[in-house]
Amino acid sequence: MSTESIQHPVLKNRSYKPILPKRKEWPVVKLSRQRKEFIDTVVKNSITKLLELAPNTDTLIEELEATLYKEKYRIRENPWAVDPDDDRAFWSSAKKTLLEISSLQADHHHEEAQRKAETLLEEIVDRYANEIASNFRPSYYRFARSVVTFGFARLLNASRVKGFGSLFSNQYSLRDKIRITGEIDHLRSLAQRGTIVMVPTHFSNLDSILIGWVIHELGLPPFIYGAGLNLFNIGIFAYFMNSLGAYKVDRRKKNNIYIETLKSYSSLAMQWGIHSLFFPGGTRSRSGRIEDKLKLGLLGTAMEAQRTNYLRSQQTGETAEKIFVFPVVLNYHFVLEAPSLIRDHLQREGQERYYIENDEYSQSSKIISFLLKFFLKGSDISVSIGRGMDLLGNYVDDEGHSLDKQGRHISMREYFCTGEQLTRDEQRENEYTRMLGESILQEYYRINQVFSSHLVAFVAFQIIRKQHRSLDLFNLLRLPEEDLIIPYKLFRKNCERVRQAVFNLYQQGKLDMPDHLTDPIDDVITHGIDNVGMYHAKRPLLKNREDNIIIPDITVLYYYHNRLEGYDLHTFVHPKKKKLIDIAE
Repeated sequence: MSTESIQHPVLKNRSYKPILPKRKEWPVVKLSRQRKEFIDTVVKNSITKLLELAPNTDTLIEELEATLYKEKYRIRENPWAVDPDDDRAFWSSAKKTLLEISSLQADHHHEEAQRKAETLLEEIVDRYANEIASNFRPSYYRFARSVVTFGFARLLNASRVKGFGSLFSNQYSLRDKIRITGEIDHLRSLAQRGTIVMVPTHFSNLDSILIGWVIHELGLPPFIYGAGLNLFNIGIFAYFMNSLGAYKVDRRKKNNIYIETLKSYSSLAMQWGIHSLFFPGGTRSRSGRIEDKLKLGLLGTAMEAQRTNYLRSQQTGETAEKIFVFPVVLNYHFVLEAPSLIRDHLQREGQERYYIENDEYSQSSKIISFLLKFFLKGSDISVSIGRGMDLLGNYVDDEGHSLDKQGRHISMREYFCTGEQLTRDEQRENEYTRMLGESILQEYYRINQVFSSHLVAFVAFQIIRKQHRSLDLFNLLRLPEEDLIIPYKLFRKNCERVRQAVFNLYQQGKLDMPDHLTDPIDDVITHGIDNVGMYHAKRPLLKNREDNIIIPDITVLYYYHNRLEGYDLHTFVHPKKKKLIDIAE
């Protein structure tokens, strides 16, 4: 197969009209206006679920004690600037109350102990719910959206247009920089027929702002989404997160009370018809590869919301709102935090065999510096939108009908029934959630775009790995610089071979690729080397004066290499033995 046989569709820039032009029609505005009612309902639902899990006073006291212990540990060992000022005082008071409850229980005053335990539970859940809740304000959203669009566009034109007037030029838009591909019209259609749950891959702290811009660009109303509380430590992110409707997710809090409150918040939002977004990988990919395992907790809240919608429909006679899941893959040539992420990954994998250095970007000034570098360099981003699914992972058509593998309509409602009756079966729904997670992962790999930077990083690392087969990963990463040189002819030949394999997978519908990957192979290689890790102080891949490929930072190269893991492309890399290379040279 030749490059001429590849007919890659080009997505033309389009302007998408808002599907809900009036702000008062946005579901998230409804939540904003009824914020207190919403939070009160979250608290009520959470307490109901928690009391089911702790049906007697002893188990409830145990749950409260476990929560107190974990929270005191968090405050002592891992405090954050964004934590409430009264954090320590609240939990100290909770400790005193819990001691009183335990004393009452020991003295056989069971009813009073139960009442006080439930009151303390309500106080904790109320605190968590108010901490989690978003503060979406339409005026703030409009301003934040304008700042992102105007500011980024100005930087983009400054990098592409010469002269003083470049800052005021409108020659280039963000759509020239950030390419949105995939099932756009399908997404817009279903957003008018049900509730959307968007589930992107997660590589960078910039992902949330990027997805927020994409949602607006496609004419969709604002989504709510769970943003890591750590982002609120960073000034520039804290402003945008608050303005764009983010609810806070604190991954330090591992206790059941917090987790159930978070789940209730997510589920109720979907029951209210509010489009939601969350990163099912749970956190940024440390290794650089596409997620191969998902955290299913928040996905499970969609299952609960769908069942509740069917039950409400049965009671009211109205049509049940259906929930649709859209996988999204974010494609970067480089990731701001790559050096610290891969070192974190290697420390987890190798433990004492690998020493981690802190290289995290946690200051607003560093984020702004990165944005300036990004736009001035001319590197691109693509956002690939997959096909909509129901909550069992079946594809759906533009009208929202679930389809089996033969394209026939199937009833989603029946999957929540025992016989003819709608029933709650958590074990059954957990299995559905697992199936949905597997379908999302498959869609990630199908819509992932292979950039030139991914290609050159993958080939370079695989050549070195196969030239040193006797070394494990950690010893490989310690190779001296003189062993990290690849003759260009060898590198070019392997890039051609792997690109051909990518073409074949593309034609089979197993991955996606951008137009630049069809350029002459030398241009692809140059483009890839110019873009891979372009912002890092130490580049992972370069050409030297002899025109050979050198690897200044093999650890960061490993991060970018990992993006193409999962496609078995390593089988197409065939490096020669080093001695033969030396003789040939």
